[in-house]
Amino acid sequence: MISQKLQDAYNQQINRELFSEYLYLSMAAYFNSAGLKGFENFFLIQVREERLHAMKMYQFVNDRGGRVYLKALEAPETEFKNALETFEKAYGHEKLVSRLINDLMDLAIRENDHAAKSHLNWFVEEQVEEESTMETIVNKLKLIGGEGHGLLMLDNELAQRVFTPPPVK
Repeated sequence: MISQKLQDAYNQQINRELFSEYLYLSMAAYFNSAGLKGFENFFLIQVREERLHAMKMYQFVNDRGGRVYLKALEAPETEFKNALETFEKAYGHEKLVSRLINDLMDLAIRENDHAAKSHLNWFVEEQVEEESTMETIVNKLKLIGGEGHGLLMLDNELAQRVFTPPPVK
């Protein structure tokens, strides 16, 4: 059985994961409108990953005898200046999510909930990958100046990305 504190914290994190999905869908729409289909593809895959994250947490709460309570999502930002600004915001968002996952892990440790700690380890590792991916693209955009042929080459590279769900445990 999950404690009330952990259930509440998981519910809050589910909301945040769903907001991440919503934010990345907004970023995908921005890139679609700019004609950068590879960048759009990158964020559409992020959308799917964020939904998977929310659903992993949803399932965990349910499996532990808890109850999921969904809350309203705030509207995501919809206007971006360029690819670099968009990825800098995405990178900043991933750093925020890492902090939130760490806070949730800290609570699981305080609650001495070994199942939650084990479950959250996956998210801790996932956030290392998420931050690294965003930082790499930010650095590439800075290197190419965020425009011209380099931008089109990066767009082509990001068009090759495919969604690979994690193995089922």
